[in-house]
Amino acid sequence: MRNRDAHLSDEELVLAADGELSAARAAEIAGHLDACWTCRARRRQLEDAAADFRRVHQETPLPPASAARARLRARLAGIAAERPVGRHAWLHTRLHARLRAAAVGAIALIATVGIFSLQPWRWSRANRPLEVPSPRLTPGAARTADREQLCQAPLPKNQAAPADLRQRVFQAHGMANADPRAYEVDYLITPALGGAEDIRNLWPQPYVSTVWNARVKDALEDRLRDLVCGGQLDLAEAQREISANWIAAYKKYFQTDQPPPAP
Repeated sequence: MRNRDAHLSDEELVLAADGELSAARAAEIAGHLDACWTCRARRRQLEDAAADFRRVHQETPLPPASAARARLRARLAGIAAERPVGRHAWLHTRLHARLRAAAVGAIALIATVGIFSLQPWRWSRANRPLEVPSPRLTPGAARTADREQLCQAPLPKNQAAPADLRQRVFQAHGMANADPRAYEVDYLITPALGGAEDIRNLWPQPYVSTVWNARVKDALEDRLRDLVCGGQLDLAEAQREISANWIAAYKKYFQTDQPPPAP
C-alpha cells in the first residue's frame, strides 16, 4: 500500500502528464495533487521545463541559426551541470533526452529556413503564389474615390515606387535577397484608379515566372480605367474588385480564363 503522505516522484508526475498510467493510478495521483501543494508546484516546474523546448519550435521570427545553436548548447550544458541525483535522475534522463531531440529538430528547422533565406523568393512562391498578394501584407489602399477628379487628370501610368519603399516591400515579403529585375513592385490598386503610394498597396509581382504577371495586370488596369471614366463602372467598385482578386477581375472583364500568350 502506498504511503499517502509521500510526495509523488517526478517519474510519476511525468507519466501522469503523458497519460501513461493506469486509470486507477491516474485517479490516485489526481487526488494526491488536489491535497498536496508541494507536488502541484513540482508538476508546474516540470510543465514549464517541457514548455521551454516546445517554444524552440514556435518562436517567430526564428532566430539566426548560429544564435539558436549557441543558446541550445548552453541550455544543454546547464542541464548537464545541474544533473540531480537519487529519485530525480530518471526524470533528468527523460527530459534531457526530450530536450536534445527538440534541439536537433529545431536546429534542422532553422537550417532549412536558413537555406531558403538565401533564395527567399522560392520560399515565398512555394507558400503563396506572388501573382496574388497576401491580404495581410497588401490589402490595398486608395487615395481618392472621386471619379470626376480622377478622370479629368492626365492619365497617371503606374509610376515606380520610391527605392526605399520598394526595399521595404521586399523585406516585408521575406524577399530581401530576391533579384529585383524579376519583379515589379506593383500597386495593387493602380494610381490610374486612385491607388495610394503606401506599403499596404504594394507587393513584388513577377514579370515572367507566371502567366498572371505584372504585364497582364497592366492590361486590366487600363481596361478598368476606361470603364470607370466611360461611366460604365463605379470607381469604388473597380478599386474593390482589383484589390480583392485582380485575376478574377481580369477573367470577368476580359471574359477569358487565361490571358493571351506573351508576344
